[in-house]
Amino acid sequence: MSEPLTGPEPKVEQGSSLAVVPRFVVGCEDDEQDMGQMEAGMKNEMFREEDMEEDDDASPSERQIVVGICAMMKKSKSKPMTQILERLCKFDYIDVVIFPEEVILEQPVEKWPLCDCLISFHSKGFPLDKAVEYVKLRNPLLINDLNMQYFIQDRREVYRILQEEGIDLPRYAVLNRDPDNPEECNLVEGEDHVEVNGEVFPKPFVEKPVCAEDHNVYIYYPTSAGGGSQRLFRKIGSRSSVYSPESSVRKTGSYIYEEFMPTDGTDVKVYTVGPDYAHAEARKSPALDGKVERDSEGKEIRYPVMLTAMEKLVARKVCLAFKQTVCGFDLLRANGHSFVCDVNGFSFVKNSMKYYDDCAKVLGNMVMRELAPQFHIPWSIPMEAEDIPIVPTTSGTMMELRCVIAIIRHGDRTPKQKMKMEVRHPLFFELFEKYGGYKSGKLKLKKPKQLQEVLDIARLLLLELGQHNDCEIEEKKSKLEQLKTVLEMYGHFSGINRKVQLTYLRNGQPKASSEEEDCKKDGPSLLLVLKWGGELTPAGRVQAEELGRAFRCMYPGGQGDYAGFPGCGLLRLHSTYRHDLKIYASDEGRVQMTAAAFAKGLLALEGELTPILVQMVKSANMNGLLDSDSDSLTDCQQKVKARLHEIMQKDQEFAQDDYQKLAPTGSPSLVNSMNVIENPVRTCDKVYALIQSLTSQIRKRLEDPKSSDLQLYHSETLELMLQRWSKLERDFRMKNGRYDISKIPDIYDCIKYDSQHNASLSLEDTLELFRLSRALADIVIPQEYGISKAEKLDIAQAYCVPLLKKIQLDLQRTHEDEAVNKLHPLYSRGVMSPGRHVRTRLYFTSESHVHSLLSIFRYGGLLNEEKDQQWKQAMDYLSAVTELNYMTQIVIMLYEDNNKDPSSEERFHVELHFSPGVKGCEDEENVPLGFGFRPASSENEDKKPNQGSLEDLSQDQPDQALPVSEPINIQRRSPMIRNRKTGSMEVLSETSPTHSSKGCTSHRLFQSCSRQSPEIKPASGLGFEGCSMVPSIYPLETLHNSLSLKQVDEFLNTVCESSSEVHAKTMKALSSLFDSQSQTSLYSPQQPLSSSGSETSLRPPSQPLWHGSIPSSAVSSAGPSSPTTEPSGLSFSFSE
Repeated sequence: MSEPLTGPEPKVEQGSSLAVVPRFVVGCEDDEQDMGQMEAGMKNEMFREEDMEEDDDASPSERQIVVGICAMMKKSKSKPMTQILERLCKFDYIDVVIFPEEVILEQPVEKWPLCDCLISFHSKGFPLDKAVEYVKLRNPLLINDLNMQYFIQDRREVYRILQEEGIDLPRYAVLNRDPDNPEECNLVEGEDHVEVNGEVFPKPFVEKPVCAEDHNVYIYYPTSAGGGSQRLFRKIGSRSSVYSPESSVRKTGSYIYEEFMPTDGTDVKVYTVGPDYAHAEARKSPALDGKVERDSEGKEIRYPVMLTAMEKLVARKVCLAFKQTVCGFDLLRANGHSFVCDVNGFSFVKNSMKYYDDCAKVLGNMVMRELAPQFHIPWSIPMEAEDIPIVPTTSGTMMELRCVIAIIRHGDRTPKQKMKMEVRHPLFFELFEKYGGYKSGKLKLKKPKQLQEVLDIARLLLLELGQHNDCEIEEKKSKLEQLKTVLEMYGHFSGINRKVQLTYLRNGQPKASSEEEDCKKDGPSLLLVLKWGGELTPAGRVQAEELGRAFRCMYPGGQGDYAGFPGCGLLRLHSTYRHDLKIYASDEGRVQMTAAAFAKGLLALEGELTPILVQMVKSANMNGLLDSDSDSLTDCQQKVKARLHEIMQKDQEFAQDDYQKLAPTGSPSLVNSMNVIENPVRTCDKVYALIQSLTSQIRKRLEDPKSSDLQLYHSETLELMLQRWSKLERDFRMKNGRYDISKIPDIYDCIKYDSQHNASLSLEDTLELFRLSRALADIVIPQEYGISKAEKLDIAQAYCVPLLKKIQLDLQRTHEDEAVNKLHPLYSRGVMSPGRHVRTRLYFTSESHVHSLLSIFRYGGLLNEEKDQQWKQAMDYLSAVTELNYMTQIVIMLYEDNNKDPSSEERFHVELHFSPGVKGCEDEENVPLGFGFRPASSENEDKKPNQGSLEDLSQDQPDQALPVSEPINIQRRSPMIRNRKTGSMEVLSETSPTHSSKGCTSHRLFQSCSRQSPEIKPASGLGFEGCSMVPSIYPLETLHNSLSLKQVDEFLNTVCESSSEVHAKTMKALSSLFDSQSQTSLYSPQQPLSSSGSETSLRPPSQPLWHGSIPSSAVSSAGPSSPTTEPSGLSFSFSE
């Protein structure tokens, strides 16, 4: 224990000489022997001092200051304690005595060793009462007050003290239970909230035992996120929490209930040494997935963090309020605010040499300052020369990635289904009024309680109808039956599966055809629309997670391995708070789950999606940012639909003028589909016949006892599959014999789903049905967003303006730097330009927004294709893309060139990338080829290898096919390592002759085979969940890589301003955002009733999965700053 320190010799404090052997005494029971040891140490010491010092002024009257360590052996002999005490002994006049555990536990305090200064703290089994007694007896200088340590053991007292000090903490309430009759307490439990002493806590909330030694903290999740709870505990091996389906709170014991703070998935631990020193580090929040990240030595991975000025003040307050010089506490950073959620008392940082040095120095100086005068020791506080910050500069001409914005469509889902019925029963009107439907004339019911009420009404009406019999009621009855069946479907409600929309009709519903006129009633009615299905499938989850994993490669250092994770540059960036990440999703369950699965892949999380969803995903149902009310179409859309229906209902082959009418933009994908179709009505006839054949095949299967109870994909039954198809069969061909064109996307949706997931039923003619419905859908779907360029723009603006404004803000906010969570320069080795942030904004949404956004970039006049060769190629590529499938991505990347004048247009540079998402069933032959992913930043990289991104590529590139010419450059341009999880990839490098003026090499990476989803274990017997393949995802294609930020900004301005009506709408939406100062988190109870983001009339796409297919744009490491000082007076509070 008393070896001298190895390594560089520590700096000698002024006025002290360096002792070779740290004086480290273990006190023993026998006082005399103890003093003997200490005297021997002292004499030895004085003898050496006399040798060293010419002027002999150290007289024997000066005795050593003895610092006593009184704690349980596990703590006093721990590595951090040993390291700090060794350093403390470097102070010339300080000796350290460790009280042996048996003395503390068994001896009376009179026999404890003597000391002048005491470091003593409670841990499990420590006799705090005896320590208090000892302090009364000997009155040493106390480093940590002992009486306050009684309070620290009770969370109620901790919270009381924090509150008295005016320190921010989460809103909380205390529930005290009498152990003898636990029933008597002020707790009311609801489905999605608890009420404690009259205070309501909506889920998600946290439940903490009042005893601070009890680490079983539970977090309860709302049903809309999947319900259940996360159970946190003291780390056991590699776990710190586990997800449980239990949704109701504990019924015995006393607890604190507090609101859940949506952090970005990391907790900050702060360690003070006195009021003026605080070390902070981040670790992954135990609530996220419960997996403890450990480094190669098995220690929990933590990341250094810079505290803000406010947080340093909080550290000071905590240290002084609890009278604990050495004190650890936990901070939650949420909503731009820091809250203290736990105070732990005495604790040291594990394995940080810098902290050990600092801590010993601060403690030693403190002891000397207090005690030196009375011991007549000449001592003055040494001056520190190390407070000058070192700021490394960015080098080379590489551009620095500052901002990544991606708009992504959700993953593979079950077919969406809906049923409409007109209702007039007073019970429905009562329900409509109860939930405030009259305010807007529309109502959306998703909460379990609300759906239960609808189900109750349906059951009641069916009972009443049981007594009557006439034709009209029959029609009604079958619809009510269906309403009841769907609502009863899963045995329980969860807002993710189903919803009911009610719309007020003043004069009843206009009837579709003349023969229904006679039975029309007058007076107001409600249109009830029931929607179900459309859930993210297991394949969809895998797609999203894999895409998240591949996305890491876009970041600097995204190829290196860190703590065993591929693409770890991003993980390190994220945990050091230098990654400003926000993930938004519309309020559709499938979209939110896609976002959570993507976050899981991006940040290498494990386990259930519910906790990740609650912590990481913000609900952006903020005024149409990502939701679209598909039921209230714009006038323009209504007209377009009518024209589309008219053209598609002509019983003749498409003539030249039809091509003009239907495809004025001359898009090859449309023209090809029209060539396949020839005569739209004949093709619809074929499709109808094929659906009839399909339903009859399914009916036959149902009669066969062998296959009648077959489990289909995602626990569907043949019965349900038949319902799905028969409904389409009924609806597609209307009573007047014409076809309802709006059902085409649904037909394509269903056949795409079945041919991917239920192929093993091997039903006949499914491929033909797939081919024809796809050709029809490839016309109907994109054209519903406008036929001519003007219409496309008009409709796109109706959907997208709020999102475009938000994107514009994301890009603008990157210029101003601010000091929020900057990284301390000392810790930034290996990370270039440590002060910078990369801002990432991910928007998950449905097909309508992706179509609209793409229309705006294509037709909004961003660039002139006549003049810009690269843009012309991009436009040709886009018009050949037939569908925007699941996981379609539009990615905008902003780079900064630090060598250019900050005011010049060339300083900031924008790139636009796109991927059409998942690969379809038999796409391979006729896939439009883009020109690969070519981040422009790769051009300059030959000049200087990028240390940030090439860290450990050398040994990690076994299967890259590199062309012989200039292999080094290629490696530099596209440092991709093989991701262990994804199977092999090839890199094909082709330099296209007709390339943009820059002429840099492009890379296309793809995965050679599609593979089975890991979540889906091949099922035994007849179930065939396992046969479902997860198709891969198309890699990103670069649309343009040399736009200036000014160009993009002006373009966004023009597009947003150009429709004044839309503009007014947006301003209204934005102003309501500014009003809601208190930002609601994802599951806030007062959610604005926004429209459903459902893509009703849109076609659902096919089966995705994409493996690490983006070559890295290896740019100078670090990334965009994350300014909170927004431009313009409006502070945009999108940050929840």
